[in-house]
Amino acid sequence: MSGEKKMDLETSKVVAKDYDERIKAVNVISQPLASKKSTKKIHKLVKKASSAKYLLRGVKEVVKGVRKGAKGLAVIAGDIYPIDVVSHLPIMLEEGGIPYIFVPSKQDLGAAANTKRPTSCVLVNPKKKEFDGQDLYEALMQEAKSFDPTTIEKVA
Repeated sequence: MSGEKKMDLETSKVVAKDYDERIKAVNVISQPLASKKSTKKIHKLVKKASSAKYLLRGVKEVVKGVRKGAKGLAVIAGDIYPIDVVSHLPIMLEEGGIPYIFVPSKQDLGAAANTKRPTSCVLVNPKKKEFDGQDLYEALMQEAKSFDPTTIEKVA
């Protein structure tokens, strides 16, 4: 993933932010947050879906797709500010019966979706069973479906 990069002055090498650094910038509503291993799998799936044209990118397209009845796996970036941009999506996705999962970085999600800009959310929507990443898609769907939103601890 390209991600954000910073210059290390002592060695003058470009260092990409790792998963642990990106988790620090995640919003409070980012539940379920993908693990490091799952995040890599999600980015791989998004890259394959993007090349196969099975991807809806951005809040506007995802909301439009959900309203029209599109099914699939929603991936939402956890470091979106202001939070109001994506705060309605989890509720809308739950009502539509679409599993969703959060990833720590909008930059990495945008890079995986083959866009130059950071992407706040995507909907992987495979229309055919001959999809190249079908096994990866099904494994991540099971992981996202296993999340129970009623188990979230309330923040005081």
